[in-house]
Amino acid sequence: MPGRSLRSAPSGVTASAILRELRAQGNPANVAGMARYGIRSAKALGVPAPTLMQIARRAGRNHDLALALWETGVLEARAIAALIDDPALVTGAQMERWAADFDSWAVCDAACNKLFDRTRFAWQKAVAWTRRKEEYVKRAGFVLMATLAVHDKEAADERFLAFLPIIEREATDERNFVRKAVNWALRQIGKRNVRLNAAAIETARRMQAIDSKAARWIAADALREITGEAVQERLRRPARRRG
Repeated sequence: MPGRSLRSAPSGVTASAILRELRAQGNPANVAGMARYGIRSAKALGVPAPTLMQIARRAGRNHDLALALWETGVLEARAIAALIDDPALVTGAQMERWAADFDSWAVCDAACNKLFDRTRFAWQKAVAWTRRKEEYVKRAGFVLMATLAVHDKEAADERFLAFLPIIEREATDERNFVRKAVNWALRQIGKRNVRLNAAAIETARRMQAIDSKAARWIAADALREITGEAVQERLRRPARRRG
């Protein structure tokens, strides 16, 4: 997968300087608002996402700076770390360390969607993490499935077909942030192409028969989208016309 367009980091940019800027831009009212959306972190500052993007663009690509920012424990610094790290330099051990630190769905999703799914370990971790007990690590496995379905344009269908039994297996997890990620993975796979759409629909219909409120919700919600006219019409278009 191609990397994101981000220039190299300018000299002199430090984690301490970025942290000072984040603290200056923080807003306690935003922290309260984040909590209402389930984003609860012991070290959140309430800095808006557009500001984080601006700081990341100024900081540029820098693996060492990303590691230093992550170690601060500050939610917004960790979001920037995911934006500026170099996927080619990320190790499996780093992914495990960061995943163990996940304390909100926002940090989990930022790391997976902006960085981890572009690493050479993404497919391996997507499978392995779905068996983990920790809520946000398990969520990360399914977020990786969903984001790989969007970002890895060259992956063969068989790689996503292998995810479907895992999605079905874990559909009974009642934890909110897990079941939503399972649903997300199923929907994104089902929107990738006609073949995967049919397989995702078949999986969802089997899940409807599982004696689990979570599984039935995941299935019903996914089916509404992947059998809907908008998705079906897009999948019927010749591939060259899709955008």
